Amino acid sequence: MSRVVIADDHPLIRAGFRELASRDRTIKVVGEAADGPALLDRLRKTPADVVVLDINMPGPGFEELIRTIRAEFPGVRVLVVSMFPEGELALQALQAGAAGYVTKSQAEAELLGAVRKVSSGGRFVTPSLAEWLAAELAEGWAPGKERLSARERQVLQLLAAGKSYKEIAAQLSVSSKTVGTYRDRLLAKLHLKTTADLIRYAVEHDA
Repeated sequence: MSRVVIADDHPLIRAGFRELASRDRTIKVVGEAADGPALLDRLRKTPADVVVLDINMPGPGFEELIRTIRAEFPGVRVLVVSMFPEGELALQALQAGAAGYVTKSQAEAELLGAVRKVSSGGRFVTPSLAEWLAAELAEGWAPGKERLSARERQVLQLLAAGKSYKEIAAQLSVSSKTVGTYRDRLLAKLHLKTTADLIRYAVEHDA
């Protein structure tokens, strides 16, 4: 039986995973947390095998949180679950010590399979993520190398120029919703919290 703690700041997400886990006799949810400090407190009180960790949960950055979990609870495996596509963030999570990375858009069976695999000591990456990682290594990726895609850098520059979502969407021929997604990716990659932080970053780093 895999003992799982769900770490996500959205109650509906936690409830959904509890319901999903209840259908699998090999998985038992033993605790929940809505932010980083609460998660660490829960792990100190409740024996667990796996943490299902939302990448954007309040508290310390996800990399710092993963490293803390791995140092303080070496027997606990971390499975990162994110709304962001596989790519740079997945790489950062795995480098920090996560045992796997899945997106919230993946099938229920795949999520449960990921929990079972990391609980048994394995690592979980999808075929598409494995392909992406292989391509990154072939291109000479090195640890600690912070990179934004060309489109992410473009959105960052336009935000720094004071453009609205609507103006950026028109200039890039995308929807305003897509611009918002790029903004969220930038915040996650750069470990920032607001658009103002992004603008300040762009100015300070001549982005």
